[in-house]
Amino acid sequence: MDNSSTLPGRFTANSNRGWINGFIGVLIFSGSMPATKAAVLDFSPFFLTVARAGIAGLLALCCLLIYKEKRPGREHLSSLVVVAIGVVIGFPLLSALALQYVTSAHSIVFLGMLPLTTAIFGVIRGGEHPRPVFWICAVSGSLLVIGFAVAGGLSASSPVGDTLMLLAVILCGLGYAEGAKLSKTLGGWQVICWALVLSLPLMAPLVWYLFPSELTKIGMPAWMGLAYVSVFSMLIGFVFWYRGLAQGGIAAVGQIQLLQPFFGLALAATLLHEQVSMAMVAVTVGVILCVAGSKKFAR
Repeated sequence: MDNSSTLPGRFTANSNRGWINGFIGVLIFSGSMPATKAAVLDFSPFFLTVARAGIAGLLALCCLLIYKEKRPGREHLSSLVVVAIGVVIGFPLLSALALQYVTSAHSIVFLGMLPLTTAIFGVIRGGEHPRPVFWICAVSGSLLVIGFAVAGGLSASSPVGDTLMLLAVILCGLGYAEGAKLSKTLGGWQVICWALVLSLPLMAPLVWYLFPSELTKIGMPAWMGLAYVSVFSMLIGFVFWYRGLAQGGIAAVGQIQLLQPFFGLALAATLLHEQVSMAMVAVTVGVILCVAGSKKFAR
């Protein structure tokens, strides 16, 4: 019996699941920058980076042991190292350092370039080939976010902070694409868990070395920020995100990240009382249209 006629339906269902999982991942990641900003008020960026990776690494190790996951093969190690450099160490450290120079709301707009870098690395590392119209939608969406940042006033920018955020976005896009590629063979949650465990021998002693000497000076917002980025940003969010990228395509699903700045800006305004322009609503509508176009013309 020929089942070829059912393949488009199966592909569509799998693609839709990818977009749903990707959207959940983006929602979780949207709280990362405000939470990081709250944490670096009392924690050093270096301690925050190693602490979030160390806590998430221990949780990941427990998950792998409970489910008795088979160790990744040697052919997976280089990709896991790239994931670890990109999303376990690179982005958390560089973004935390950047937040010492810029506000959470300002740093979030740089995430508007993340879908484009993810798509580019999806082509380079994942072998994907989106249609030309996709790139028009992707670039337009990124320009909308960047334009919103300019219109909102980049006078509060810092050359150091902006450079750090730009490097963070590039490394993050690489880590996303590499992890999504590896998820197709290793599994979504397994990829981030193994990357975290691979980083644990380095992170654990650094947590001890960089541990704050006076805990009484650490406020509750900082502790809550550390908890969020350790459990949700560093682990749970990636379970949905890598699964979504693997199911729906790196370049296509990656465009959902265009919505992340606006979710994050809303959180920054609500939790950190940072000023956000009302133009956000109009730009969000334009971004949604770009995401919809990216989804339609991704393949």
